[in-house]
Amino acid sequence: MTTAILYTTPTCVYCGLVKEFFKEHKIKFKEIDVTKDSEAADDMVKKSGGFSVPVIDIGGQIVVGFDKTKLKKLLKINSSVA
Repeated sequence: MTTAILYTTPTCVYCGLVKEFFKEHKIKFKEIDVTKDSEAADDMVKKSGGFSVPVIDIGGQIVVGFDKTKLKKLLKINSSVA
């Protein structure tokens, strides 16, 4: 199974929602706080084209924001599960 990479900031409400979503669905993820890692912040901007968080990288597929529908599709999570 692919481990998702989650680019976050400490004050991002949606980042917390993504983490809850991943935990609820038992998705392994690596969290990177872009306020503490400028190289990761640059990497995030290259991938997403902007500074908005959360940015989620799932096997090279980039999701900006907490787009539950897109995340479920990319992670092959059954739609009937909340």
